[in-house]
Amino acid sequence: MIAFFLITIPTLIYTQAFRNYSNEFINIGVDARGLGMSKSIVATTNDVNSIYWNPAGLVGIKDYQGSLMHASYFAGIANYNHAAFAIPVDQQSSVGISIIRFGVDDILNTTELIDSQGNIDFNRIQLFSSVDYAFNLAYARNLPFRDLKLGVNAKIVRRIIGDFASSWGFGFDIGLQFERNNWYFGLMARDITTTFNSWSVNDDEFNKIKNAIPGQNQQAPESTEITKPKLQLGVAKNWRIGRFFNLLTELDLNVRFAKTNDILSSNFASIDPAAGFQIDYDNLVYLRSGIGNFQYITEFDNSKSLSLQPNFGVGFKYNGIQIDYALTNIGSVGNALFSNIFSVTIDYSFFRR
Repeated sequence: MIAFFLITIPTLIYTQAFRNYSNEFINIGVDARGLGMSKSIVATTNDVNSIYWNPAGLVGIKDYQGSLMHASYFAGIANYNHAAFAIPVDQQSSVGISIIRFGVDDILNTTELIDSQGNIDFNRIQLFSSVDYAFNLAYARNLPFRDLKLGVNAKIVRRIIGDFASSWGFGFDIGLQFERNNWYFGLMARDITTTFNSWSVNDDEFNKIKNAIPGQNQQAPESTEITKPKLQLGVAKNWRIGRFFNLLTELDLNVRFAKTNDILSSNFASIDPAAGFQIDYDNLVYLRSGIGNFQYITEFDNSKSLSLQPNFGVGFKYNGIQIDYALTNIGSVGNALFSNIFSVTIDYSFFRR
């Protein structure tokens, strides 16, 4: 089935009207652990946050697990939150559910700032929110082939722009993981069937801005958008260092089927490599770092320069509770400010002892 999708992806891309950038809030990532490693986690994720990174990793959980994350975007202008919960079904399979909320609240609506007499009336200003939601339902299972795991993720996308417009979307992700002799391999295919968003525009609200600028906004935006599939491939190795230390390293390739500013780019696909490492002391204290988002930037003199994004993180686990912190640019937007990201994961298996 995976081979079928990989073969048909190029055909789908050239036969439908796709958006190169759609539902981008879903691509930000979740969990301070993964973000601290520059999202290089597709091959090694094995807890409740696998719902997002690679649902195949859900089979690694042994009992109830829950996770929460909060981050501020653009210096507090927007808030990005994530919550997840997963349980094992049996020794071979697990299920999980998660929600992502990305929102900008209290935006000034000035469409009626000027009254019918041409006067500015600040009392006519109202507030609205622009909010994006992603609901995910995941299932993972060990396959009969030794050390091979499969996971699927169904997602519902809900986007709301005040009273102006809203949309519903639906799509699937598929993930694989394989482990052998402390080597880990992972494949995550996002929006494998494409994710289709259907927009509904409020005609009354649109008419308020239709003639605000002569010659512009004369037609309502397109009512549909289709998200292109994306692939993430990873390989990782776990190293034992002495009696108490472990070193985990992972290299990922993030593939978009579009021409971008990535370090490797063509009309067919673009590849953005990322690498991360995690060193831990007796699975108690963690230090993480990573590098990714290699982009060619066009300067004012039209010359090209290569930019990259470093990430850092720390973590602490005790009595079934893991607290992680990451310093990263969650927007992956040039020189945007770095954000402080906190997440907590609770493993209920500890409390059954």
